Formats: sequence, C-alpha cells, structure tokens
Amino acid sequence: MSKFRVLLADDHPLFREGLARILDSQADFETVGEAKDGLEAQVKARELRPDLIVMDVSMLVCDGLEATRQIKQELPGVTIVMLTVSEEDDKLFEAIRNGAQGYLLKSIRREEMLSMLRGALQGEAAITPALGGRMLEEFRRIGRQETAPLVEKHVALSARELEVLSLVAAGATNKEIAERLCISIHTVRSHMRKLLGKLQLANRREATSFARREGLISPSRKSPG
Repeated sequence: MSKFRVLLADDHPLFREGLARILDSQADFETVGEAKDGLEAQVKARELRPDLIVMDVSMLVCDGLEATRQIKQELPGVTIVMLTVSEEDDKLFEAIRNGAQGYLLKSIRREEMLSMLRGALQGEAAITPALGGRMLEEFRRIGRQETAPLVEKHVALSARELEVLSLVAAGATNKEIAERLCISIHTVRSHMRKLLGKLQLANRREATSFARREGLISPSRKSPG
C-alpha cells in the first residue's frame, strides 16, 4: 500500500515531533520532511514534492498563509491543511483563498484530525463544523450583496442554489453543506445538478472558479503589518 507523503511546517519542534509520531503510526501516512517556517516549507515542498503539507498559520520569517499562496502557485497539486491555535476569521478566509484545503484548530482530537486529513487528500474540505458555520455566514453576507448582479448577468439561481454555490466555493463537501443548510445530501446533489445546468458548468471545480470570478468570495484583505 502506497503512503501519503507528508511535510510538516511548524515553528515548534516538539509539536512537529508529536505530529510526526501520530502520522507515522498510520498505515497510509509517512512524514518525509519538516520545516520551521514558511520559507523553509517552500524549499522543502519543491525538493520533496509531498502529497500533503500540514502548515501552521503563524510562523516567523514567512507565515503559513503566504507560504500556502506561494506553494499553491508553484505546486497546485499539493494538498495543504492549516493548523492553528487561533479562530480568527480573517486568517480562516485568507487561508482558503490562498488555496488551503482545510483549516483545523490544534485542539482537535487525534482521530478527527486524521479523518479530516484523509478527506482533504480526497478533495474534501477539512474544516470543523464550528468554523464551517462562520464561513457560511460570511458567504451568505457576500451572497446578499452579489445576488442581484449575478441574476441579471446570468440565469436566475434560487436563493438556496446560491447558498450551495457559495459553500461549494468554500470547499465544503455535500455532507457538510447538508448539515449546514439542514437538508439531505440528495437535495444538495439536486441543487448542484440544477445550478451547474443553469450556469452551463461541468463540475464543482468550474463552479468554484465561477463563484470566485463573480465575487461570491470576498477579495483578499491585506494582512496586518
């Protein structure tokens, strides 16, 4: 069985060692490198070409947010999941905009983290329900601002279809969308089929690009200096 190659980027050696032990104890993960800051993470990513990078948000020299943006530009196929002690909304949204597949708190339980990392490698969003709820509220706010021009410029989407589209753009899975909107997965799939048909899009990736292009994702905010 081939293993997922993992690069760990965190400025605390003890945390990296503990996380490496957890991952290496699994049959499907292998820690292939460690980095102490964002610049080193970029260098190691080029050298090692990992499948997954687990990236701390706050690091000296170059933080995880900027490192994620740089790495995803150069290596778009690598999956990056952020780990943080903070629940700051700005950093959450910036991480997703920069290409992160997930955003997890360091207080997460071991088994939940492993499950979410595996899901991220399969294209699912590795975001806990609490953080996902805050993302939903943000995209609802953006959706209210952008709904009118979107409907005028393109075919009319229902309010529910716009909600689903915003969550898809945020990286949410069908299951997460169903939980957040209190509907069944079957209904989520039905909304997806309808909105893809109305917008003449082929898949979720195209839907995400469309949502970003039309302003359903808030523009990048300048990081505090």
